[in-house]
Amino acid sequence: MFDDQYSRLRRLRRNPTMRHMLRENRLSASEFIYPMFVVNGCGIRTPVEPMPGIDRMSVDVVTEEVHRAYESGVKAVLLFGITEEKDATGSKSSSPFEAVQQCVAAIKKSLPESFVITDVCLCEYTDHGHCGVVSGNAVDNDATLPRLAETAISHATAGADMVAPSAMMDGQIAAIRSSLNKNNYSDVPIMAYSAKYASAFYGPFRVAVDSAPKYGDRSAYQMAPSQGREAMREIEADLSEGADLIMVKPALAYLDVIKEASTRFDAPLAAYSVSGEYSMLAAAGKTGWLDRESAMIEVLTSIKRAGADLIVTYNAIEAADILAKG
Repeated sequence: MFDDQYSRLRRLRRNPTMRHMLRENRLSASEFIYPMFVVNGCGIRTPVEPMPGIDRMSVDVVTEEVHRAYESGVKAVLLFGITEEKDATGSKSSSPFEAVQQCVAAIKKSLPESFVITDVCLCEYTDHGHCGVVSGNAVDNDATLPRLAETAISHATAGADMVAPSAMMDGQIAAIRSSLNKNNYSDVPIMAYSAKYASAFYGPFRVAVDSAPKYGDRSAYQMAPSQGREAMREIEADLSEGADLIMVKPALAYLDVIKEASTRFDAPLAAYSVSGEYSMLAAAGKTGWLDRESAMIEVLTSIKRAGADLIVTYNAIEAADILAKG
């Protein structure tokens, strides 16, 4: 029977120093990955309307932003390219003259210590907005794999430290791993978007990169929000094909999946706090309906508590600055 003269958990909460000492989960800027939208050109910084504080940036501006992130303690960035020349097969995704490849080279020249990750997908490069090569009205899984491998090789050639395939094609990790190995990039790791859901929380991202499907949706290759066990099968498959890290995306609505993955698999686990999560906090903070900074740290802490080792977040720099202030 509970006896309050002996057991009072509040004793450990009364003093702020004690609360800090006994934190079970601690956020660190070194665990954040900062996603960035990159375009060709010079001197370009165009705001993304549904994501206040986030911009599309040209190579020179991106390099400055990477320096700013690095100084705040955020050492890793994730690049998403935006092209002006889209076609049915996303052929520009592997061009050495496109924004991702140009930005990788510029960043590694300007700040070699930074860790540059590149998203490997076709949705930003196809005129139909789907993540792969289309046959009829459906994505052709096997026809997409060589295009993804070519794109990954172009990123590695530019100097990318890691590639992150997000197309959710069956066999994409094996195809990319094999291609990297054959082209003398066996040391380049793969962070697999293993459990990527067909989520409503991607809306602002699709505005940023103009990648909304022109017809249909992505539910035929991304997972339904109802699926939990299936996510474990996807992760297991990616690890068997050579993935070095795994990812759950989105994060906030899938904390249970993050927890299950962290328990079941002995592999580094990333979680992506996506554009919709960012925009919700920004909008609610702007109206004064909640304290945005406190809510931001609370959300990031929940992702860490669920078991994520790394967190991809548009709040990376701001969260790092808040943590630095204690």
